[in-house]
Amino acid sequence: MSGFDWDKDYSLEELLQSVIAIKELPNRLAKIINSLKLEDFDKSYRDGGWNIRQLIHHLADSHLNGYLRCQHIVYGDSNEIQLFNQDSWANGLGKDFHHEASFMILLGLHQRWSLMLLECLKQPDVYLAKSILHPERQQHLSLAQAIALYAWHGEHHLAQIVAASQPQ
Repeated sequence: MSGFDWDKDYSLEELLQSVIAIKELPNRLAKIINSLKLEDFDKSYRDGGWNIRQLIHHLADSHLNGYLRCQHIVYGDSNEIQLFNQDSWANGLGKDFHHEASFMILLGLHQRWSLMLLECLKQPDVYLAKSILHPERQQHLSLAQAIALYAWHGEHHLAQIVAASQPQ
């Protein structure tokens, strides 16, 4: 899967498809998880890469931050994204915890997030150009970019989980 295109202008149709992808991510992840054995959660898609359990925890951490970033963009109550060290979080205290709690976070979060984003798409002139500063990139992240980014991010890590779950 290629990297995220930070410079693309997204059509309303593409953003709607991205919101649907965000909404459906937990369902797609559940189908994969349900096909795995307990020992499969320790498998990685590449040497030195995060294992399936860590990827699920990362999706919950990252998408919770993504949801909050979208909230800050919509309500204009913050000027800058709060960063987090994803490697520290993925390799931190919870890396060996069961994946189910993180999956449950994703399930509820994505239902709420997709409903909020659909409401924003009903008034694209009001919401889609709103943005927040991304301090690492030193550029503003618009709501439209955030929607596309987190849809891409979910697909990116689902592909890694699928790759890790394949017989070696």
